Amino acid sequence: MSHRTKGNASTTLGCAVRTKSNATMTGFSYVEVLVAVVLITLVLVPALDALSPGLAGSGIHKSTAEDHYQLTGKLERVLVEPFGQLNKAANVAGGPSTPTTYSDAYGFADCHQIDCNVFIARYDGDNADGDNDPFTGTDDGLLWVRVAIPGTSMRIESLVSEYD
Repeated sequence: MSHRTKGNASTTLGCAVRTKSNATMTGFSYVEVLVAVVLITLVLVPALDALSPGLAGSGIHKSTAEDHYQLTGKLERVLVEPFGQLNKAANVAGGPSTPTTYSDAYGFADCHQIDCNVFIARYDGDNADGDNDPFTGTDDGLLWVRVAIPGTSMRIESLVSEYD
């Protein structure tokens, strides 16, 4: 068997065999990097699109929570009023669809304005007249209170009794 060595290659029976390379190849080629970037981009764009409803939802939740707390606070301020004053406001309003003088606008620090309409009416708690209308045949000493934001479905209702 003949064995010759010339430079970095040796030959055995006419076949060249590389034994050591002068240039060591480390890292990635340009094509490999380009393919990786394209794959990451193709996967990342739909993933970010999937997150966008969640980000939008957090803003909607914040606004809804602010409205809810505003309504709850207004309802609590109305319910602490003496029953006689609430009863007078119900008499002046004349029915459940007319806002009372307790209606007003409040604002947050970021100038977000919320109009709160307050409706107060006498209430038929026992349905003694049998017509299933809570605002006819009303009971003495029982009032219905609703606080609502006009133009939205946001509202909170409560009953207040003269005997509470």
